[in-house]
Amino acid sequence: MVVRVPPSSAPPRSRLRVLLASGAAALALAAGSVVPGMPLGAAPQQAQAADSGGKTDKTLTVAVAQSVDSLSPFLAQKLLSTSVSRLMYDFLTNYDAKDNHAIPGLATKWEPSADKLTWTYTIRSDSKWSDGQQATAEDAAWTFNKIMDDDAAAQANGSFVTNFKKVTAPSPTKLVIELKEPQATMAALDVPIVPKHVWEKVGDFSKFNNDTKFPVVGNGPFILTDYKVDQYVKLKANPDFWRGKPKFDELVFKTYKDQDAAVAALRKGEVSFVAGSPALTPAQANSLKGDKNIKVNEGPGRRFYALATNPGAQTKDGKKFGDGNKALLDQKVRQALFLSIDRETIIDKVFQGHAVEGKGYIPPRFSAYAWEPSADQALSYDPDKAGKLLDEAGYKLKGDQRVGKDGKPLDLRLLCHATDPNDKAVGKYLKEWWGKLGIGLKVDCLDDVSVPWYAGEYDLAFDGWSVNPDPDFVLGIHTCAALPTKAKASATTDNFICDKKYDGLYKKQLAEYDPAKRAELVGQMQSWLYDSGYMNVMAYPNAVEAYRTDQIKSITTMPEAAGNIYGQDGYWSWWSAVPASGNGGSESDSSGSSTGVIIGIVVAVVVLAGGGFLISRRRRTTADDRE
Repeated sequence: MVVRVPPSSAPPRSRLRVLLASGAAALALAAGSVVPGMPLGAAPQQAQAADSGGKTDKTLTVAVAQSVDSLSPFLAQKLLSTSVSRLMYDFLTNYDAKDNHAIPGLATKWEPSADKLTWTYTIRSDSKWSDGQQATAEDAAWTFNKIMDDDAAAQANGSFVTNFKKVTAPSPTKLVIELKEPQATMAALDVPIVPKHVWEKVGDFSKFNNDTKFPVVGNGPFILTDYKVDQYVKLKANPDFWRGKPKFDELVFKTYKDQDAAVAALRKGEVSFVAGSPALTPAQANSLKGDKNIKVNEGPGRRFYALATNPGAQTKDGKKFGDGNKALLDQKVRQALFLSIDRETIIDKVFQGHAVEGKGYIPPRFSAYAWEPSADQALSYDPDKAGKLLDEAGYKLKGDQRVGKDGKPLDLRLLCHATDPNDKAVGKYLKEWWGKLGIGLKVDCLDDVSVPWYAGEYDLAFDGWSVNPDPDFVLGIHTCAALPTKAKASATTDNFICDKKYDGLYKKQLAEYDPAKRAELVGQMQSWLYDSGYMNVMAYPNAVEAYRTDQIKSITTMPEAAGNIYGQDGYWSWWSAVPASGNGGSESDSSGSSTGVIIGIVVAVVVLAGGGFLISRRRRTTADDRE
């Protein structure tokens, strides 16, 4: 599933997933070898406060800016929602916190046939659902088949199964997936496996949000116990989780639309952690750095911050809808807009140095697939060149306005997330820069941009996705297959892009096991996106977040050396978090992750690629922060 924030202030939507990142990994998979995770047992929790019955409890409260789009893993696309799904349900595989290589999840090992068209997964026998029933291969087969057969159930994760031919469960511990063509992402199927005996009773998957009966049956490290729209999501530790019980008894994601209020709540000790929107602003982070018992964590970001154009909303069968400005169908107009954006000013003035200038579609944190344009290709800040392109496109200056051949002024609308201060700040700069070119701009800042986004009723939009080391999902959202089946319906598409050349490159990279060749294909896809002018990546923001050290003794970042806590490709942060007071339990390792990691301010970009690892991917942050 992606970590996406459906067109709202946002991966993963987050989506992000793990894939083959080296020849060594590919060979290891072909041989059926697996790097096992090291289970970490949970120790008893000590009382922070005891209720009248003498029950002890440790609660970790996380302040978030994002709303939940759905608690159904078949629909969830926002980063918060997909993160909650990852806590509730096990995936076939997980990603090591140190280096993101694939490790066992619900599956203990996975083996391909010689032709790589059949994959066999061994399902663990020590995982059970919270209602007591055993989790089996039949649950996994049912989950994948439902996505394959029901368009409504394919909304969030349909891209993972488009190449599937058949999925069966010959035994409780054996899952077999047959493919139409080889697929290099079979150790990175980031799809939450749900209990068949619960979900087979669901009628319309497009309307079921999994929020009517609590506790919700799951087999992840936490069990969903309560939810109130735009208020909170509550989960309790799963004492029967196969990897070990989390050290906090309860985990609460509390919604704050006002992020200054969230920071104030952290200072007062009302929350344990603040994620930001999706990151703390420089002013918020600086205000916290001197506070006692508060630690600010900053690491290279997994997400990109971009400006996306509406290329003409359409359904899979080619039906046009929406009211996007037709001027943006002209590549010269799109490129002119991007030539008149000063990225250096955005980095310096808006992010105040807590970001890296945008270039390719994949953040530099993932060096195996990071790309940048050549000197001749680069659309660097050049207002004069932008003006010439507009002239060539037929939008001449008439007074101080650009006017088309039809005599109408070139006025554009920009979707902005009301909860993201960066959107508002950058919007002011765009209005100024484009105004100098004679282009009018109306910035629409909304609490939920998904309604006009899905309807195709916008011209441009602030966009972003949380990306994993493997880029398959975040590249797949621009394929024709990601388009909605009907107008105004939610889908995995990011901006209605559909191009045969791009689709051809996507298909080739999906089937390519050689890491160097695959990276070359991914680079060609990013080059196409860049030249098209559909997506302008302005920045790669750092992950800036904070937590109370008098409430959280230690917590795992991902990657451990210098990474993020909120919105990981895994559940390591919240599963590993140790309460500051009392005996939080053993601090031993699990799957290579240390719960005693010391988190500090990290300014340098960390290189993660290479070396033979299967890596992860996740989603978008368009509005809130798409996973």
